[in-house]
Amino acid sequence: QVQLVESGGGLVQAGGSLRLSCATSGRTFSSYAMGWFRQAPGKEREFVAAISWSSTYYGDSVKGRFTISRDNAKNTVYLQMNSLKPEDTAVYYCAARVGVSRYESGYDYWGQGTQVTVSS
Repeated sequence: QVQLVESGGGLVQAGGSLRLSCATSGRTFSSYAMGWFRQAPGKEREFVAAISWSSTYYGDSVKGRFTISRDNAKNTVYLQMNSLKPEDTAVYYCAARVGVSRYESGYDYWGQGTQVTVSS
């Protein structure tokens, strides 16, 4: 069993930055691919970014602005979000699975989510 706890969300002005963290429990963090997804009100959950041991993947809407990284020693994955836009407003979730994927259906473990609000 893997438990995920997100933090770092908040309110920021357009053009600003935030860094989300996702702390995980368990001793096998390094064996999991980690993903970030987001869900805005009235919309479906959307792929944001994912990271395997050595590769990163991004959704088209965040490419060039967001950076995903992981610290296996701290069992933590990060999402650095720069040049934020009002349309980035959403609840952000981290998730874990074996084998990296852009599709939420393959992720076995999910955090509770953290709210990010970008004001114009």
